[in-house]
Amino acid sequence: MWRDTVGGTFTVAAVLCVVCSVLVSAAAVGLRPRQDANKDRFRKQNILIAAGVNTEGKTVDKAFENIETQIIDLSTGEVSIRDDIDPATYDQKKAAKDPTLSIAIEPEKDIGGIKRREKYSRVYLVKENGVIKKIILPVYGKGLWSTLYGFLALDADVNTVAGLTFYEHKETPGLGGEVDNRAWKAKWPGKLIHDSDGQIQLEVLKGAVPEGSPNADYQVDGLTGATITSRGVSNLIRYWLSDDGFGLFLNRLKAEGGRDG
Repeated sequence: MWRDTVGGTFTVAAVLCVVCSVLVSAAAVGLRPRQDANKDRFRKQNILIAAGVNTEGKTVDKAFENIETQIIDLSTGEVSIRDDIDPATYDQKKAAKDPTLSIAIEPEKDIGGIKRREKYSRVYLVKENGVIKKIILPVYGKGLWSTLYGFLALDADVNTVAGLTFYEHKETPGLGGEVDNRAWKAKWPGKLIHDSDGQIQLEVLKGAVPEGSPNADYQVDGLTGATITSRGVSNLIRYWLSDDGFGLFLNRLKAEGGRDG
């Protein structure tokens, strides 16, 4: 029979490849809206966790209603006036790789180990009656094996940590991977960022915070057996809180007394 010939075999294989390719492509296109919605919900969920927002009895979208998303020009700390950047769809991870939307970081300033950073960043403001209650910042930087991506939440005084969560990394489970551990993340709320001179003092130690340490308000226990990951978290936090990260934006909020827009 014709299909048992070499030519027939190749023809059938070719037809199957084409059909399978069409089906896979169609499935990918058809599922993309759902995938994008799930990705957006996951982002919102982690922001809510970092901010400590009570979501009991609410959907993620409902709980997110009191959180305002803004795009900030990191070079000025001001809200971006670019019409081509939509806060709802802006992908800053992609922007950080785009030479037109990012800048190279000078090696001596790159304590987070990220090499480039986006020019514009999302920030999230929890508001009540127009008054800012919490600020949530997207942060990232190098750990031991991977880049850690997370959210750092601050109280309205812009000097007290409200929460921290990481949602993407490839650190070693049981060691650096403990950045996901609830008990460790619970050590962050209430920690202070700046000392009385305005210098960033917040850091993750190697080991536990010594009992009676005069700097305990600025110190967080290190992750056991994960010195490099702990140092990476400390460095990325310090980078994003500096003037090279969100520092100018945070200074503006502090000067405006908790009101923004």
